Amino acid sequence: MQEFNPEQKAAISHSNGPMLVLAGPGSGKTTVIIHRVKRLIEKEHVNPREILVITFTKAAAQQMKRRFLDLGVAEGERVKFGTFHSIFFLILRSAYGYDVEQIIQEEEKWNALKAILQDLDIETNDQEEYIRSFLAEVSLMKNELISIKQYEPKHLPKEEFQKVYQKMELYKNRHNKLDFDDMLVQCYELLLEDENLRKYWQEKYQHILVDEFQDINKAQYECLRLLVKEQENLFVVGDDDQSIYCFRGARPDFMLDFSKDFPQTKKVILHTNYRSAEKIIRLAEKIIRTNQKRFPKHMKGIGYEGQKIRFFTQKDATSEAEAIAKKIELLRAEGIAFPQIAIIYRTNLQGSLYARILQRKGIPYTMKDKAINIYRHWIAQDIIAYLILARNEEDDEAVKRIINKPTRYISKEFIQEASKMPYPLLRSFFCCSSMVSWQEDTLTKLQMDICKLRQMKAHEGIIFIRKVIGYDRYLADYCAYRKASLAGLLEIADEITEAAKQTETIEEFIDMMQKMGDMEESREKRNEYHNINGVVLTTMHSAKGLEFDAVFLPSLIEGVVPHEKSDTPQGIEEERRLFYVAATRARQRLYLSEIKTRYDNPATRSRFLRELGLK
Repeated sequence: MQEFNPEQKAAISHSNGPMLVLAGPGSGKTTVIIHRVKRLIEKEHVNPREILVITFTKAAAQQMKRRFLDLGVAEGERVKFGTFHSIFFLILRSAYGYDVEQIIQEEEKWNALKAILQDLDIETNDQEEYIRSFLAEVSLMKNELISIKQYEPKHLPKEEFQKVYQKMELYKNRHNKLDFDDMLVQCYELLLEDENLRKYWQEKYQHILVDEFQDINKAQYECLRLLVKEQENLFVVGDDDQSIYCFRGARPDFMLDFSKDFPQTKKVILHTNYRSAEKIIRLAEKIIRTNQKRFPKHMKGIGYEGQKIRFFTQKDATSEAEAIAKKIELLRAEGIAFPQIAIIYRTNLQGSLYARILQRKGIPYTMKDKAINIYRHWIAQDIIAYLILARNEEDDEAVKRIINKPTRYISKEFIQEASKMPYPLLRSFFCCSSMVSWQEDTLTKLQMDICKLRQMKAHEGIIFIRKVIGYDRYLADYCAYRKASLAGLLEIADEITEAAKQTETIEEFIDMMQKMGDMEESREKRNEYHNINGVVLTTMHSAKGLEFDAVFLPSLIEGVVPHEKSDTPQGIEEERRLFYVAATRARQRLYLSEIKTRYDNPATRSRFLRELGLK
């Protein structure tokens, strides 16, 4: 025990009853967990079979088990290390006889949902995005233990969501399948209703230890409460300041209210950060102290002061990315390896810009998140369709794509009637007997707009499509109906508009979009985004758990950090936690930067920077 600090010793040597360990960044939480398990076996004489250690990912569970086995504890291999899902499936299998083949695979789930959407005649611009949104809604609903009747979907129409959900549940029942979210709900219901089974599992695992407790959701928490015996030997480790998965149902409340649910709880705060330099720790403290919903803490380092935090301003995101690339080259010249350098940004969309700039500079990189291919996005295809019509009004496929973007109330039946005419579609509309005067006015205006578009350069033309023809209005209407994020779609449209600055003519722009789209697809297939010897490009969410010698946090402006979709007090607190997590990934050097303009609009410095004293 000599190698541990007083707080670590207090956590490791805790005997029985509930304990809450608040473990700040770099405070050695995994070390505390495995040494506590060692002590339970060697000093408290607990049967290794009666110890259960739970974390959130299979990789984390395996790594923790390896580290524990390296301690050389007698019969240590009998300790159970697993994820929530693996433990809950174990319980379900014992009760219902489930086997692994009954867990529905992602491909089967997606194919079933595609068939359901077709069966329900649900049209969407991006079927994959729709399915992702649907699955995220279902996951949140089940994680929160909310019934389908009570749940209010955030990103899909309620009636439509319920229809798709019911058909998907029918599919799983018919094929005797379940998914990971079903495991949580079914396990909770089973433990709640079957007293004998509940007692069996309570006896089986006398001591339960949970890592990354700040990431727990309601279903997992309620299952834990049911699994804990009267002695309440529940040892949970986490950091409420790193709770960043609200969209999955995780929130700091479970940690903050832990002592209410377990009144005998003892609390330990691991104050020492062994990862970061003192200056980085002090900056991180300033970031997070503004949050109201948190345990107060005072982190300290181990005496290494470190270098000054660097802050710089650039004109726009492109010049900011180029400046970061130059600084990375200087860091490499100083001896810092590329994999020890990270650019951590707020949204996945930002990653593509850094990938392009680094590639141009010959700097290898790896992306932790799948890149968004904006050149193949349906918004890009819509804009290109308008530009194609500017070149050739007789392109019927382009007409069909944009005819109701924005809404012109041209029905499927009207399009079918026009398609029977012996002329190009746009001309055929005027020959239809069912045409009424307002339709004629609308279509005449479309022709006039296309004629004007023909005279414009690419960048100017895209702005005309969005602002004058009304494509942005269409996006707003689409999001209102689909309950999608307008901010997210406008950001993609802005990226496409920005890309047009690299070209002059419409033809050049269309050609560039085709080539760039092909290039992005080719890179993904060849796995070029994942050079293990490269600079790490990652979102703030994906950066959690990682650490680097040098970290860049770019575009710290309002609307990005904090993100514009987080407009509630709770949302702003989570955004601040994200910023805190990102900053505490740095060991030695931290670079903060802002931009003056974003998509040609003036940008405002992030409130988080202002809270740090940068007025």
